[in-house]
Amino acid sequence: MKRLFLTVVAVLSMTMAFAENEKLNNTESTNAYNMAVNYGKLAESLGLSIDQAEAVQDIHTSFCADMMNAAGANADEREAMVKKAVEKDLKYMRTVLTEEQYRSYLRLLNATFMNRGLIK
Repeated sequence: MKRLFLTVVAVLSMTMAFAENEKLNNTESTNAYNMAVNYGKLAESLGLSIDQAEAVQDIHTSFCADMMNAAGANADEREAMVKKAVEKDLKYMRTVLTEEQYRSYLRLLNATFMNRGLIK
């Protein structure tokens, strides 16, 4: 009886340790998909006008929501959702930004994705 009790306690302890580690990994994964930025700094680094800054903020807010939806999706669907979100973001940004600003935005977005491990 004592062995059975100790075995059950050991199994439950291992299960709890595994569940805690998985929760930590999910949190880190979700944080990687959080694309929130300081819009003032983004506008300054891209040299945006006031109208452009407002449009970029609206577009990027939508992009952030799409990325957080991707973070919560199944692993099978996640890559397609991220790709769709990025394509939509870049399509809208292209209409708002000048060619030079767009290239700078691409560099910033690419660096962000690489730093967060979202692209290899």
